[in-house]
Amino acid sequence: MAFNFDLRVDRSHSDSTKWHKYRDRDVIPLWVADTDFLSPPAVIEALQQRVAHGVFGYGTPPPELTGLIVERMRSRYQWAIRPEWIVYLPGLVCGLNLAMRAFTEPHQAAIIPTPLYPPFAEAANYAGRHVYSAPLHDEGNRLRLDLTAAEPALNGDQALLFLCNPHNPGGTVYRRDELEQQHAFAQRHDLVVCSDEIHCDLILEPGCRHIPFASLNPDAEQRTLTLMAPSKTFNLAGLGASFAIIANPALRHRFKQQRRGVVPHVDILAYVAATAAYRDGEAWLAAQLDYLRDNRDLVMARINALPGLRMLPLEATYLAWIDASALPVESPYHFFLAAGVGLTDGAGFGDARFVRLNFGCPRALLDEALTRIERAVAAL
Repeated sequence: MAFNFDLRVDRSHSDSTKWHKYRDRDVIPLWVADTDFLSPPAVIEALQQRVAHGVFGYGTPPPELTGLIVERMRSRYQWAIRPEWIVYLPGLVCGLNLAMRAFTEPHQAAIIPTPLYPPFAEAANYAGRHVYSAPLHDEGNRLRLDLTAAEPALNGDQALLFLCNPHNPGGTVYRRDELEQQHAFAQRHDLVVCSDEIHCDLILEPGCRHIPFASLNPDAEQRTLTLMAPSKTFNLAGLGASFAIIANPALRHRFKQQRRGVVPHVDILAYVAATAAYRDGEAWLAAQLDYLRDNRDLVMARINALPGLRMLPLEATYLAWIDASALPVESPYHFFLAAGVGLTDGAGFGDARFVRLNFGCPRALLDEALTRIERAVAAL
């Protein structure tokens, strides 16, 4: 079945957060992490059928969805999980915040890689927790996490390790030996691990494969909370169906206790969309990955041809992390915004010399944005 990812869907005057930010301005929004692609036809059809039912009372997690998740972990990642390990959430970010509150006390700290998706650090700030930073080093062809660099600063109050794999914003897919080193660090310091793996289905580089941190060995499984969702994979972010996988019953109980009375249940339409996506969305996903690979290659070629800009090879996600530190401007974000391209400011990730570009959009729109970037750089 053919899917048209070149189709331009007008979101400029809809309820889209991405497009509303620059509404009525000549700015192409390539920032927040949703795509401009129509979701899989099977998802749209399932939602239409559920809406036609006409009754929208309180819902409960569909057993079919739970079974699909269990089978997905087994078939894609060779990870045998049990249905009772799954805790449904209306979004992945609330899972980060629940983990911070559930697995640290007020006097304890979390270890957070840098640069990283801003809600990780925000979760610590909201909970009033101390943070240790662990740097990602530029190895010339990818970013790699160096947890040992954080060890000299640790004073014994650390309790939680945040991980992000594939990495946002760097696009790194961690290899087994790298994950084993991360596990050894967590074991050495007796840390609970919260692993954000929301981009696990968006592997772009041939030969790379996602390995859930918790699947490494029994110890990793017992100390880990894994966060996943179909939202990035199938462009369902606005429907809010995410889940945590927690094998350890004590950790799962603490996590659920934090959720009670604070975090709402998942919306019934979100359950419908997630079920349809996992059941019938694989052909669409394969076609999307092919399209995203071509978009990635286009961005890399054109960005790396410009003086003052550099982009490392991207292994996963549809988010390009662009080093603009050699560009003679005070703020790369504001410089490109003035040129009519709305990127994400790297300051929120821990480095204002960078910008993040979302290339999950029709190629004609991406080409127009890259042309604006090229003109702006040439004008310098």
